[in-house]
Amino acid sequence: MTGPGSAPAPAALTGLAPADDLALALTLAAQADLVSLPRFRAQDLVVEAKPDRTPVTDADRAVEQAIRSGIAAARPGDAILGEEFGEQGDAPRRWIVDPIDGTANFLRGVPIWGTLIALAIDGVPVLGVASMPALGRRWWGMTGAGAWAATGHAEPERLRVSGVAALADAVVSYNSLPGWDEAGRLDEVIALTRAAWRSRAIGDLWPYLLLAEGAVDVVGEFDLQPYDMAALAPIVREAGGTFGSVDGDDTVWAGSALATNGLLRDEVLAIVGRSAGRAPDAD
Repeated sequence: MTGPGSAPAPAALTGLAPADDLALALTLAAQADLVSLPRFRAQDLVVEAKPDRTPVTDADRAVEQAIRSGIAAARPGDAILGEEFGEQGDAPRRWIVDPIDGTANFLRGVPIWGTLIALAIDGVPVLGVASMPALGRRWWGMTGAGAWAATGHAEPERLRVSGVAALADAVVSYNSLPGWDEAGRLDEVIALTRAAWRSRAIGDLWPYLLLAEGAVDVVGEFDLQPYDMAALAPIVREAGGTFGSVDGDDTVWAGSALATNGLLRDEVLAIVGRSAGRAPDAD
């Protein structure tokens, strides 16, 4: 994988240079790949169930420990929120980490998984890196500096969402029907898929990255944590798209995600969204 290449650096967001934060995040992602990839399809992979019954592997924990160690050494004053080891510190600058997004795929030998690393300032993600080593590809985005991706040692390419302007021409990834059902939005997501040209349930981090590349036009799902979304938001937004909740809130803290190419946001929200504070329509 390459570094940020010719991606321009924005004006300073904090006392630290944003370009240095990006370089650190890319280095941490590369180190994470060295930990996770050898454990992918390993015969001795250790799999356990967490209290919420979701799976966790020895690779999840090892990757997060490696990332936390790197952050502690390079940014000792920053806070960290990680999926496996929770909160550490209380500072305006917070690194948000999902060591292996797509653990269920990882443990079954499906290559759709990756590491997510974000930096949020006052709760707003300003930098995100997503690395999928089984696919040999890495993505990153930083406020004011664009969204980029690289495969192997190739030069980075700048990303741009699609120009699809009608839902009838769009590709939608709804990711998980049970998630929509448990949120009481099954009818809404079915209506969305009927309105779209094509619908898929790709899942985890990959559809958001495909959206940033212009290959998918809408992605939405429920039952998410900030570490599932924080790194993806800057990548999608810097590629020209929108990223918020299914109800249209501009946040990664609401438990759901709706990403679009921007042109389709209002049309999609009219189908799946509910205004803040408004109860669902009665049957």
